[in-house]
Amino acid sequence: MTRSHLWPMEDNVHLMALDIGERRIGIAISTSGILASPHSVIHRTSKKKDFVKLQRLIAELEIERLIVGLPYSLSGHESLGPQARRVMRYTEALAEHITIPYEYFDESYSTVDASALQASSGSKRIPIDAAAAAVILQNYLNAAGNSE
Repeated sequence: MTRSHLWPMEDNVHLMALDIGERRIGIAISTSGILASPHSVIHRTSKKKDFVKLQRLIAELEIERLIVGLPYSLSGHESLGPQARRVMRYTEALAEHITIPYEYFDESYSTVDASALQASSGSKRIPIDAAAAAVILQNYLNAAGNSE
């Protein structure tokens, strides 16, 4: 199930964000609906194995909604490039294996922002993919909070 607009934000809803790349999937979570935290990185092997890992995490963390970063074209949201189409195909296949709703959210510059945050904090202990997923999720939370 996808939506083109933000869902109403309930208190303490458990969210997971994915930053889907060609080789890795960055994962971030929020259990407060206010603050996003980097969680982990899945090194992609096959869709089947990836989906099992994601299903397990969704169940263990009691995730209620999935936010998937979508790399919109720099020319605007109307134009989807090849990477965005790959992310959408992957997400649609994943949706057949999960029971929670999902939606896409603009991931533009999330890796750049995550790198800048790491550089300013002087810490590189958090994998960049998980940090980028946290940027996506925090931007989503901020937008959802402003839409009410």
